[in-house]
Amino acid sequence: MSDTTERIKCLIIGSGPAGYTAAIYASRADLKPVMYTGMEPGGQLTTTTEVDNFPGYPEGIDGPTMMVQLQQQAERFGTEVRIGMVTNVNFSKELGGIHKVTVDNAKEIEAETIIISTGATAKYLGLPSEQKLRGGGVSACAVCDGFFYKGQDVAIVGAGDTAAEEATYLANICKSVTMLVRKDYMKASKAMQHRVESAANIKVMYNTEVDEVLGDQVVEGLRMVNNQTGEKTEIEITGLFIAIGHTPNTEIFKGQIDMDDTGYIITEGKSTKTNIPGVFASGDVQDKEYRQAITAAGTGCMAALDAERYLAAVESSEEVSA
Repeated sequence: MSDTTERIKCLIIGSGPAGYTAAIYASRADLKPVMYTGMEPGGQLTTTTEVDNFPGYPEGIDGPTMMVQLQQQAERFGTEVRIGMVTNVNFSKELGGIHKVTVDNAKEIEAETIIISTGATAKYLGLPSEQKLRGGGVSACAVCDGFFYKGQDVAIVGAGDTAAEEATYLANICKSVTMLVRKDYMKASKAMQHRVESAANIKVMYNTEVDEVLGDQVVEGLRMVNNQTGEKTEIEITGLFIAIGHTPNTEIFKGQIDMDDTGYIITEGKSTKTNIPGVFASGDVQDKEYRQAITAAGTGCMAALDAERYLAAVESSEEVSA
């Protein structure tokens, strides 16, 4: 190990609910964790205005405030939070091996354990009007934000199982749901399509795309375009939900760790263990089913416990072989 290389016991990559919960538990276990926040400190919740479904906040809390409080709690127990981006990794495949990480293409770190909590990024349409109103009526999570539009008219974009599931969820609490499908068919399973078709207040518009989200401060309407005829129509809505998928933030780990065909890290059974000894994954980076702050926090706790037990097992095996 060179003079410029830092050796740490537990490195946490990512700073969302999973990362900070892992940091709280790892700190209390005296693993002296170091966290690198990544390009979006606080994760996806920093773009969420209100969080009403996280236990312990009876009046709700805004996302950025919640993440600041999680950081303060982690730091209170000794976590060192650093601003920086992990740009390269070299995982050891040996039990008790040392994992090598580069931060910002410059700083070298060696870690006995690593907890990956880099999350996933929701896909958006990329329209300027859509981006302007994110947090003002445009959302990528109906389960998270649908409650705020109870009894109102909303629209959802997407054609897969997630879009169909979220459309039926919204239909139970909203006055009406307009579903925009880009092609002339849905990609969702037949069962999910039947659920959409059986909801009286869901209107499916095929060959239809968003032309512009209307409104200055909040969503007031939607201009749509038929991609076959070019005809444009407008509807009044207060919420627009984008359900076209997520991209796990795992690019730098490709070729180093087992992933599924969409890039989500594979973990063993109910644990956070990856195929690499001493490397664990928590939060949305390994969960494409639930994608909630509370489930991410739960797996962050699991990752810290798994890391603690792994280090204890390594130490025990070293004592036996000594």
